[in-house]
Amino acid sequence: MSEPLRARTPDEVRPPDEVLAAALPLDARDGIAPVAARDIAPPILAYGSLPRLTVAVALPAVASMLLMTLFGTVDAYWVGTRVGPQGLAAVSTSIFVIWSIIACAELVSVGLTAVASRRHGEGHPSLAARATGDALVMALILAALVLVFGQLGLGWIFAVMQTPPEVTELGRRYLGTYLLGAPLIFGFFVIDASFRASGDTRTPFLLLLTTVFGALALDPVLILGLGPAPKLGIAGAAVATIFTRSVAFLIGVVLLARRRLISIGRPSAHTIGAIVRVGLPTALTGIFFSNVYILLTRTTTKYGTPALASLGIGHRVESWVYMMGVGFGAAAAAIVGQNLGARRLDRAERAGWLATGFATAVGAVGAALEYLLAPQVSSAFTTNAAVAAEGARYLRIGSVSTLFSSAELVLEGALGGAGDTVPPMLTSTTLTVLRLPLAAWAAPRFGTAGIWWTISLTAAGRGLAMMALWRWGRWKRKSL
Repeated sequence: MSEPLRARTPDEVRPPDEVLAAALPLDARDGIAPVAARDIAPPILAYGSLPRLTVAVALPAVASMLLMTLFGTVDAYWVGTRVGPQGLAAVSTSIFVIWSIIACAELVSVGLTAVASRRHGEGHPSLAARATGDALVMALILAALVLVFGQLGLGWIFAVMQTPPEVTELGRRYLGTYLLGAPLIFGFFVIDASFRASGDTRTPFLLLLTTVFGALALDPVLILGLGPAPKLGIAGAAVATIFTRSVAFLIGVVLLARRRLISIGRPSAHTIGAIVRVGLPTALTGIFFSNVYILLTRTTTKYGTPALASLGIGHRVESWVYMMGVGFGAAAAAIVGQNLGARRLDRAERAGWLATGFATAVGAVGAALEYLLAPQVSSAFTTNAAVAAEGARYLRIGSVSTLFSSAELVLEGALGGAGDTVPPMLTSTTLTVLRLPLAAWAAPRFGTAGIWWTISLTAAGRGLAMMALWRWGRWKRKSL
């Protein structure tokens, strides 16, 4: 029987020095204001049935990710069927840069999840709220820098990828528009992380639910110029994309304030340092990942627009299972973080494996469907026969990596929740960088299939590596 919920004193909350995953000092002598007794609150994710809790926390997070995936899939349909293969290729190549932008946002969100969930686990929500306020200020400043430097580097980005002129022009319009929404997008990542760290994945889901359907309606209206709306073409797709997280951010700030989950004051160098220390390795992993794809595009471009467009089809289809893994990973991060704060290490470890098992079961079904329905799914995104055939080839080869992607994403999230992000960065980056020489060797021998197999096998390797890191257990010794 699980122990009953009760408020604990600061002495009970703070781990002794010899315990793994010791928490931040909680008294004034260590540089943090003393916490009033009324601030002590039991961590909601550290007690109760772990399988039931994992599912309860994961389902809204998974649903949120699937909402974004639904929009991305519909967006790709409108671009591919109305703008054409060049438009689909432009979005596909822009996505590699957007991954870098998202990685920068994850620097803050991953770090905040680890820090705030640990504070909730210790029973001190006011410290978690202060961490959220510091993270929001940091995110908006970082987003402004990304916006400025991204706009200045647009021409250089597509020159590096050596995309055809028509793809480059469309890509600059799409990506340039997307960058304008960076501050609001970064802000939503903070809102989402704060709710998740407190154990609430339902509110971010409801925020996205209301905004995604609005974006789905906007997408064809802005692309095609329906009714009184101007015909923006591919730029309209970017406007609809940033709409979802932007509106959710604005509403989310109000909700956080009402629930006292955010407190904005003079930023704490200690808190920001902890957020950066945890989040930076994850951000660097994402940036390396996207830059490898940018360089890999130089090899893919040699096989023409169908190969570039098929990358976009493949990523949109794979994102369904991928985002489910991200959702389970988000749940695992919060559960692991709170249980470490509550000094329940065995429960934290079991949570990682449980979430991995649930997500992998879903991934196995997705992999089977991806392989069996590849031609039909690919054809739904384009009327071009060459693009459809190449997309089907990508999906069948990529189904191998789908079997392992859930383990990678869930355990990477769990390691992030524990604050141990350097080993995942090193292993993931190494395997991802290997794609460049392997693809350069395989493409002349096997054509595009060689590139697709390189992507698939290295992705599977990342999943196995994350399982080894979680089993290793170094993350149990991290303090924040």
